[in-house]
Amino acid sequence: MKRRYQIMAVLGLACFAGSTALAAETTYASQTLTTEAALEAAKGALESCRKSGYQVAVSVTDRSGTPIAVLRDRYAGAHTPETATRKAYTSAGFRMPSGELAEATQAGKPTSGIRHLHQVLALGGGLPIEAAGSLVGAIGVSGAPGGDADETCAQAGIAAIQADLDFQ
Repeated sequence: MKRRYQIMAVLGLACFAGSTALAAETTYASQTLTTEAALEAAKGALESCRKSGYQVAVSVTDRSGTPIAVLRDRYAGAHTPETATRKAYTSAGFRMPSGELAEATQAGKPTSGIRHLHQVLALGGGLPIEAAGSLVGAIGVSGAPGGDADETCAQAGIAAIQADLDFQ
């Protein structure tokens, strides 16, 4: 009888160990920006655009493109928060600057259909944010005169938190 309980205990432990191993194989851990870091990046981008005389909106998303922080300057257009968020979403989703996606998906190119995906906005101004080689978020800016100027402000936003990203 004692032997029977020992066998049952060993089988129970084996099942538990097997389910733990299975759980480890079917899940993963990932890092994403904190709310505080997202707000700091958004402020950095907004301030950069202000210094250049641009009224913009800035959106910082997590690694999946979900907004964490959105700021709109007082005279930025009504469309700019959505545009900034879609640029950041695009950059996070494709893990590349939204301006590069714009070039890669021009009419007549095999990838041009990507532009028709919901929420994708292939315009310059969105940049991925990485820490230790992994995507942790994205930033999008809208309202400066052109995607290049939006991207310059987005880069300033990343620079505002770069020291903290380097320690990840």
